[in-house]
Amino acid sequence: MNNIARIIFFDILKSKITFVYFIVLALVSWISFLLEESLSKGLLTVTYIVLFSVPLMALLYSTIYIYNSKEFITLLLSQPIKRGKLWSSLYAGVSTSLCMAFLLGAGIPILIYSFNGTGFLIIAMGVGITLISASIAFLIAVMTDDKSVGIGLSILCWLFFTLLYDAIMMFLLFQFSDYPIDILTVLLLMLNPVDLARLQIMMQLDVSAMLGYSGAVFTHFLGSTFSTILSFIFLIAWIVIPYRISLKIFGKKDIA
Repeated sequence: MNNIARIIFFDILKSKITFVYFIVLALVSWISFLLEESLSKGLLTVTYIVLFSVPLMALLYSTIYIYNSKEFITLLLSQPIKRGKLWSSLYAGVSTSLCMAFLLGAGIPILIYSFNGTGFLIIAMGVGITLISASIAFLIAVMTDDKSVGIGLSILCWLFFTLLYDAIMMFLLFQFSDYPIDILTVLLLMLNPVDLARLQIMMQLDVSAMLGYSGAVFTHFLGSTFSTILSFIFLIAWIVIPYRISLKIFGKKDIA
């Protein structure tokens, strides 16, 4: 981590919002494990909390941070610093600090209660969703100069991936139920990183009833091993592609 990323990292860690995020994750995670009757129920509860709250926090905080750092970015650009290095430093600082808050808040209780492959997978998916959300947030922030529009788009993305996408997908599956739509179902599932992360965890927990129709088709059509590998590839693509697009836009953008 270079000097710029390190400054951003420690600046965010000292933020009250990050501290509250860490506390909320820690409280909810510990309470979920302590109150649930079995470990599997506790893991499921934490999983859905992670898949619901982590992208919201990462999207909103990353977007707001970029807008609030506009003067700082402008100042750094007046120095002999390459735009690519500055943008990568911003992303590294923001995403690493959010991942650290998640690991300390939710990661510790998960590992204490489930120090196995399932626990590590849930943590990996939480970190992955954080990185993906930060990448999308950076793309949103660099595409529009209006802060309110950017925040609105971030909230819309969160609603789309966590709530609306499944509803739209189920509607399409219902409408075209008379046609062979297995391949279409697999393709639609790949377009939602939250669903991909959920599918990975559900397969690891072996909770077949909670995979849903799309998850069942995904594993049946591709096989559990290949579907796992393909899911990881698409999750990595969700991190890289939005970030690379935002980097390209930032390299040509007139910062004033």
